[in-house]
Amino acid sequence: MKFTIKDKDSRGRTGVFETEHGVVKTPNLMPVIHPRKQRIDINKFGANIVITNAYLIYKDEELRNRALNNGIHDLINFNGTIMTDSGSYQLSVYGDVEVSNREIIEFQEAIKTDIGTSLDIPTPPYSTRTKTEKDLEITLNRAKEGKEIRDNREMKMLLNSVVQGSTFSDLRAKSAKDLSALDCDLYPIGAVVPLMESYCYSDLVDVVMNSVSNLPDSKPKHLMGAGHPMLFALAVAMGCDLFDSAAYILYAENDRFLTIRGTYKLENLHEMPCSCEVCSKYTPDDLRAMDKKERTKLIAEHNLHISFAEIRVIRQAIIDGNLMELVEERSRAHPTLLDAYRKLGDYSNDLEVYEPRVKKSAFFYTGSESLKRPEVTRHLIKLKKMDKKRDLAILPPYRKPYSNHLPDNSGDFYVYGDEMEIDLDETDFMVVDIPFCLVPLNVDEAYPLSQHESPKIKDVDGIEFVKNFLLDFAHNYSQILIHSHVAEDYQLGLYRKHPQSNIINFKINDQDKIKAIADYQFGNGAGDSLFNGEIEIEKSKKTGKIRHVYCDGELVANMRASDSYFVLAKEGARRLHKAIKFPKNRVVVTADSEPFTREGRSVFSKFVLDCDSNIRAKDEVLIVNENDDLLAFGRSLLNHNEMMNFNVGQAIKNRKGYL
Repeated sequence: MKFTIKDKDSRGRTGVFETEHGVVKTPNLMPVIHPRKQRIDINKFGANIVITNAYLIYKDEELRNRALNNGIHDLINFNGTIMTDSGSYQLSVYGDVEVSNREIIEFQEAIKTDIGTSLDIPTPPYSTRTKTEKDLEITLNRAKEGKEIRDNREMKMLLNSVVQGSTFSDLRAKSAKDLSALDCDLYPIGAVVPLMESYCYSDLVDVVMNSVSNLPDSKPKHLMGAGHPMLFALAVAMGCDLFDSAAYILYAENDRFLTIRGTYKLENLHEMPCSCEVCSKYTPDDLRAMDKKERTKLIAEHNLHISFAEIRVIRQAIIDGNLMELVEERSRAHPTLLDAYRKLGDYSNDLEVYEPRVKKSAFFYTGSESLKRPEVTRHLIKLKKMDKKRDLAILPPYRKPYSNHLPDNSGDFYVYGDEMEIDLDETDFMVVDIPFCLVPLNVDEAYPLSQHESPKIKDVDGIEFVKNFLLDFAHNYSQILIHSHVAEDYQLGLYRKHPQSNIINFKINDQDKIKAIADYQFGNGAGDSLFNGEIEIEKSKKTGKIRHVYCDGELVANMRASDSYFVLAKEGARRLHKAIKFPKNRVVVTADSEPFTREGRSVFSKFVLDCDSNIRAKDEVLIVNENDDLLAFGRSLLNHNEMMNFNVGQAIKNRKGYL
């Protein structure tokens, strides 16, 4: 199956994959279609994929014959992509099903389903380890059998392999790894409905993250039974691409309205909860006065409207680069959902790998949960790795970018450490900041250090987070000079003023700035390598920002106005390649692709042999062959893991090649 990524944000991604009955966009919602009871025309809601139960069709003689004779698309009156479940739900409810794994797989092929599923064993949450391991072995064996059946029969049908493992994180990881080796087409994460029904969202995060982090990036992941829209954004941020929902009709049968803020009962409504077609046309009194069947249909339509609307909002958030802001907003809908988002913060290092280096949108700090965002984690890692001078001077925040709005008089400074005479050339100047803790003034224009907003009124958790980082970071320096406002705001308890504190004057040198940003972007030493010789800096006449950097009369790099990162020119790529040792900043491509790469054509994932593990989406990268000869340079569209896993789609947008 060909699955390609279009846009990325955190682990969330928009993408497409093809089946025999059309192209499916992700993230996406698959309404559950009951083969006998369905009364709603799903087509009018824009659905291009649905899910139904092959076992129910198999057990019903009339439905079975109709499906075998005319196909499942005719049976449920849907022309788009259809996924079928194998009966695992009935297995979990009734403890047994009257069909074998082979029979149900071959039946799904016979009725021409687009995506079939092997008969997994759904082990419920909090089961014993012994039972979970036993069920997991059966699930894996059935998945292997399903793959063999499909391959031997050369089926066109795509195949699901369901990740199980109850609430044991290590067993979820093992299940995902074992199933990944089978190279199936899609990977549902099963047996999570009881967690959602009991609002155990924090446990759900552990289950999902230990599953998706061990599944191939090149395959869609499906969170089975996730039908409530208030959960979609969080699940997408964890890497889930598909959801299935019977909730729209089940809730409607109990007169309940789904919304992104929770669930409303019709009996309590005085106003309709949204502006969809149903809510705009009817009042709560109108619905209460209706026949039960008609009322159920209308509420189900509302539930579908609100669910698909949320999917569209999530896709747009990924494109705009503000998915996590949406997650933070949605997580306030219920305390247990907020618990889940806080639990996701424990996986910040994993999310950082998938977080693009730059985005269209600014970073919004909305509370203590933002402190564990991947952008913060990444910056703090960079701070710890950066080359450091003897002393550190910490300033309070001013207008952004801070380096352009420094006050004429720096004010009083307290000293921490050994008091020495201040040497400006031996001092790192940084601004204290929530959530990024410290922002070096020579890189403060780089994304997201200037492209973020935080409330002026500081929260206790943010203050404590910054304070703890400052106290730990101080050990890297001989002398720490802390502005009196910082000492007061963060309760540092420093009362010894430095005798020179009123005479500190410093300027941010443009040459120092470009070198520091290059180090921040490409790694320590990159700045000196890129910008040596006779340097000429060209600035925008309108904004005063650096636009182009020349060395010895030749263009080395351009600086993007939006995020202050460098876009390499041909000479800049040559210099970086010469100075930075293999494999840093490099993507290695096959010999077959070398001629096309040199011509400046984009690099596709299937031609990537290896790449630097530190590459993230939207990085400037060097493209080399196995001998480390520089072939071209460009902008990565995927991170290291994705480049190594995908066999379709673009990996790098080539800028220039070397013929």
